[in-house]
Amino acid sequence: MSTTVNAPAAQQTPFGREQRPFEGKRVVNYSKDGHVAVIEMDDPPANTYTHEMMRQLDEAILDARFDQDAEVIVIIGKGEKFFSAGANIGMLNSVTPEFKYNFCLHANETLSRLEQTPKLVIAALNGHCVGGGLEIAMACDIRIARQDAGKIGLPEVALGVLPGTGGTQRLARLVGKSRAIELMALGRTFSFEQALEWSMVSDIYEGDAQSFRDQVLTYAKQFTTPNKAPMAVGHIKRAVQTGLELPLNDALALERELQSLLFKSEDAKEGIAAYNEKRMAHFKNK
Repeated sequence: MSTTVNAPAAQQTPFGREQRPFEGKRVVNYSKDGHVAVIEMDDPPANTYTHEMMRQLDEAILDARFDQDAEVIVIIGKGEKFFSAGANIGMLNSVTPEFKYNFCLHANETLSRLEQTPKLVIAALNGHCVGGGLEIAMACDIRIARQDAGKIGLPEVALGVLPGTGGTQRLARLVGKSRAIELMALGRTFSFEQALEWSMVSDIYEGDAQSFRDQVLTYAKQFTTPNKAPMAVGHIKRAVQTGLELPLNDALALERELQSLLFKSEDAKEGIAAYNEKRMAHFKNK
């Protein structure tokens, strides 16, 4: 199943949206592996994104959000060398400042939508992850990198601009204010091993591109049914993502409200019963 197809505007996707004829080629692929939705950026050689790719990425995020069978989302780049090198500089060189502003605005909205989707999102950094590519990855909940596959960083200062798709804010929240300013002002790129030391990535996997992809999917499936209650995983994400931006008392109130919703779920009843009966819980995402 793909996110974008050439089809009449009146035809609907399985999740109720009208399909949009896309301009040119498909550059984002949407597929499923069990309960894992896989969103793949596919614009060789570097998976740089244009406005069309961002629109297709936005649609893929919405498809994964509305798909009740998709419990975890994995974002990966096509090929072996690049997760994404960020925005297509040739495209930016050919458009007006007004277009650039709206392009950045929509990209910000898309990544905020990804960040607020109540499903766990894993970025599989299969290759170089720089500029806007890192900004996409930082909007994900967990980042796993392939060993010796590339560099990571935000080098936009070399173009006379700043990281304008959430980079200045999300990097500071990951590594702290001083280090974030230094890294962005220098435009420095560095290894995945260094990123792991600074908690920018959660883990590094060995192996070739296919082995890496398989390992990430295996990792992602541990958060899906019947192993975990996806609603609980999603609410943990919501509590953290939203709560960190709130005063503590408000964040605690949000946590209580989300907990009250989980207590009403079948999965919570199953989890508590399984614990009392000393058996493994079998969750159903209900």
